[in-house]
Amino acid sequence: MQEFVEKAQAADGGQRLDAFWQGILDEEGVARTRVQAWIRDGRACIDGKVCTKPATRVVPGQVLSLAPEFPDSGISPVEGPLRVLHADEHLAVVDKAPGLTVHPAPSVSEPTLVHVAAHHFPALLSQQGERPGVVHRLDKDTSGLIVLALSEPARLYLTEAFASRSVYKEYLALVAGVPEPSGTVSLPLGRHPAIKTRMAVAERGGRPAETRYRLIWTAPDRSASLLRVRIMTGRTHQIRVHMAALGHPILGDAVYADPATAGRAPRQMLHAWRLRFEHPDGEEMSLIAPPPDDFLKVLDGLLREGVCIGLTGAVGSGKSTVRSAVENLGVPVFCADRVVASSYARGGEGCAILEHHFGKRFTGPGGGVDKDLLREAMGDPGMRREVERLIHPLVRHALLAFRAAHAGETTLAEIPLLCEAGLAGETDLTAVVFCPDAVRRERLRGRGWSDERIAEVDSWQWPQDRKVRAAQLVIDNSGSLEDLRARSGALVDVVRDMLDARAAKTMDMLQELFEHPDTSDETD
Repeated sequence: MQEFVEKAQAADGGQRLDAFWQGILDEEGVARTRVQAWIRDGRACIDGKVCTKPATRVVPGQVLSLAPEFPDSGISPVEGPLRVLHADEHLAVVDKAPGLTVHPAPSVSEPTLVHVAAHHFPALLSQQGERPGVVHRLDKDTSGLIVLALSEPARLYLTEAFASRSVYKEYLALVAGVPEPSGTVSLPLGRHPAIKTRMAVAERGGRPAETRYRLIWTAPDRSASLLRVRIMTGRTHQIRVHMAALGHPILGDAVYADPATAGRAPRQMLHAWRLRFEHPDGEEMSLIAPPPDDFLKVLDGLLREGVCIGLTGAVGSGKSTVRSAVENLGVPVFCADRVVASSYARGGEGCAILEHHFGKRFTGPGGGVDKDLLREAMGDPGMRREVERLIHPLVRHALLAFRAAHAGETTLAEIPLLCEAGLAGETDLTAVVFCPDAVRRERLRGRGWSDERIAEVDSWQWPQDRKVRAAQLVIDNSGSLEDLRARSGALVDVVRDMLDARAAKTMDMLQELFEHPDTSDETD
C-alpha cells in the first residue's frame, strides 16, 4: 500500500485535513470526495494516530500520513522507445523524452511513460495503484532523468528517499536574460488562486520551496542564459514558477513566461540533468543525461551571435564600393551618409536642428539644408566641430535603432567618421578600407576634387595609418575595382567563419560539461 507522509508547515495551520491532502494529491486527479472517503475509512493519521474526520484542522508541526487505496492500475503495456540508463531487479533509471506524460491521469488520454515502461519492465504491472513504479515526476514537457521502482520494497524505499530530500536533483535550464551569477529562491508555492492548473508564489497558504541556481553561460546578446538548477524541495512546477518570479522565465514556457519568451523555444527548456541517490542495496548511484536534440538546437541558435562591422576609411578609399558589394550579398547595411542626407531634407530632423541653432543660414530656397553652404562654412574648424556635435547624435541614434532591428544578424555600418565621432564602441568590429594616399588622391582628382578640397576633408579625419591601427580588419584597395569587390565578399566570409568557429568552440565546451560536470561546482 502506498503511503504519503507530510509535515504540516506554518502556512498549513487551520486548513481542513481533507483540503490539505487534496492539495498534495490534486495533480494526480484525486477528487476531494475521494480523499474524504479515505479519511473516513481510517486511512489518515495525525502524529501516528488514526483520524477519521475530514474537517479536522491541521496544526503546524504535525506529521500527517495518508494511505490511499487505489484500484489496480489496469495499465496496458505500450510498445515504444525508452532510453534506459540503468536497470536491475529493484529499479530503472530512464531518460524521459519531452512531450511524454509520466503517468496516467483523468486528463491524459495518450500513452504515458508508465505504459511504455511496462512494456520494457513487466514487473511494474505487479504493483497496485494508478501510477505503478512512480516515485517522483517530471512535467510533460520537461526532459531528463526519472527513477522507476520495479518492486514494492524499492518503491517504499525510494519514495522515502525523495520525500526526505536525500536525493540530489540537478537540472539544466535556458532562461531569459542574465540572472545574478548564483542565487537561492525561497518563495512558498501554492495553487494559482484563479487558474487551478497553475502554481503561483503564495503570499498565504503556500508550501515551502527552495531552488538554487548557478549561471554557467550567457548568450552573446545577453538575451538568454544557461543555468544549473538544484531543487531542495519537489513542488509542482517549482523551477518554472521560481525562475519566472525571479524575472528570468524559462524559454518556451507557455504557462509561466511572457509570450515573447514562450515563443523562443518549442517547449520549456528544462532538462533533468543529474541524479544522485542511494540504491536500496546501499550503493550510491550517480547518473547524468545530456540534454536532448531540441534543447541543443535552441542553445545552438543562441550561440549564433550577430555582429555589426563598423566600416570606415579615408575619403576616396573605396568605402562605398565595399558597402554596395556587401549589400548585394544580402547583408543588412547601415549608411551614415544616407542618414545625414535624409535628416538634411526638408522637414528632416537635422534641418530642424540646424535651423534652431543657426536660423535660416544653411536653409536652401526650397527648404532643407543647402549642402554647399554648409560645407563652405565647415571650413572653419570651430563651425565644423559645432555641426558635428549637433548631427553625430542623430547618426548614433539611427545606428542603435538599426542594430536593434537586426539583432542576431551579421550587419555592416558604413560610417566615415566612425572613430572620430566615438561610434566605434557602438559596433562589434572595426574594418578599414585602405588605399595608398597617392592612389586615393589621384582617384579623387578624377572625380573633380581639387587638392585643396582633398586636404580639407582629410584634415577632418584621422590619418589612414591611425585608423588601420585601430581596426581589427583591413581591406586593401590598392588594386582593381573587381579586386575590391572580391575582398568585400571575403570580409563577410571571414567574419561569419570567425563567429561559427567561436560558436562551435563554446558548444564543444558546454557539451563536455553536460557529459562530465565539474562536481566541485555543484549548487549545494
